[in-house]
Amino acid sequence: MQYILSKVPSVVGQGTKGRYTVGSFLGGGGQGEVYVASTEGQDLALKWYFPETATTAQQAALEDLVQRPAPDERFLWPIELVKADDNIGGFGYVMPLREQRFHSLFDLMKGRVDPSFRTLLTAGIALADSYWHLHAKGLCYCDISFGNAFFDPQTGDVAICDNDNVTIDKKSDGRVCGTPRFMAPEVVLGAPPSSDSDRFSLAVLLFYMLHLHHPLEGAKEQAIRCLDLVALRKLFGEEPVFIFDPVDASNRPVRGVQDNAEAYWKIYPQSLHDLFTRVFTVGLRDPQSGRVRETEWRKELARVRDAIFYCPSCAKENFYDPKDLDATGVPKRPCWACGKKLKLPFRLRLNGSEMVMLNHDTRLFGHHLGGATQQFDFTVPLAAVARHPSDPARWGLQNLSTTSWFFTPGDGTSAIEIGPGKTMGLVKGGKISFGPVSGEIRV
Repeated sequence: MQYILSKVPSVVGQGTKGRYTVGSFLGGGGQGEVYVASTEGQDLALKWYFPETATTAQQAALEDLVQRPAPDERFLWPIELVKADDNIGGFGYVMPLREQRFHSLFDLMKGRVDPSFRTLLTAGIALADSYWHLHAKGLCYCDISFGNAFFDPQTGDVAICDNDNVTIDKKSDGRVCGTPRFMAPEVVLGAPPSSDSDRFSLAVLLFYMLHLHHPLEGAKEQAIRCLDLVALRKLFGEEPVFIFDPVDASNRPVRGVQDNAEAYWKIYPQSLHDLFTRVFTVGLRDPQSGRVRETEWRKELARVRDAIFYCPSCAKENFYDPKDLDATGVPKRPCWACGKKLKLPFRLRLNGSEMVMLNHDTRLFGHHLGGATQQFDFTVPLAAVARHPSDPARWGLQNLSTTSWFFTPGDGTSAIEIGPGKTMGLVKGGKISFGPVSGEIRV
């Protein structure tokens, strides 16, 4: 196969005048081809446009983007525009090279990776946070979809590619309007992309990640014999219906064909249902007030992440849902995987409201203990559940921070200082002062 740059040894940066050696071909898409490029011992990625997409509008957009700093380190942002010495015409750009640990969301949908719920929720938080940074700078992504969001199935870290489509919010030049099935209804019907339509696309992406199914593809989609452009416009633009709409049941998933959605929907807490229901009912026709904002997604996905606990019989992840408890505080629903009765672990109520399940592998971070201003950073734990070194039946919470906590046992005795590196036992009714945040241990 003949690639565009197969006989071009190098390209030149239009800003730095530095030379990039063209390396191996990585892949191609609708706009162009991507290669490895190296300069001064550093490997980067080089995207070169097909002649039909190497427009003056695309070049102008790139020239603007390379002048802007990346909204967040998770964006593989254009570094500079490049052109070739040889008389082949056209242009491209260089950007950071995606690490091999990152997998496409296509791999998730195809079952080629099998991440935990915790990993998926961590990735969802990172995606919402990334797009929040983008929108906060007055920019619009225009094409949030499977093809440009990548994640590490072990850690939940994310990387966002194809940032050459980013434009100023509400000033789209029409180069890219989105990917079918991810476009907001108003964009399907002809409106330009915006931060509001980005938020719809983000919600579709998150629903896909957590349910392995599209939120609008139910009985109506199954009834269509040919999903041509007319059918897609009707299904996703003119008459969209959420598959779990609480009022309109006309588009429920078809049993035996669309089972993923039903199976996963039953696993998650009601609070997550409520956000998806809002964006895919009111948000279908009210882009300004019906869409869920990135800050809401971050908070809710973090809350659901904290709600994970393990089935005592099969060790599968389940979710604590305060709306699914019986009079004694025991989950009504059995384990989704083995059908056995569930038992809740110790849990920590923070500031009288937020609940964190204290599993064997639970870690607490800045957004838990540092107050509302802390970012969602899962790289530096401030506390960890730990087993007693001489009694494996006893568990405690170890202080991994640099400041002391003060723990008051449930028996009313005086507060005990828990210095950095020290561990306090998990005792029912025990109260902890972490500084700006207080907590109480529940059973």
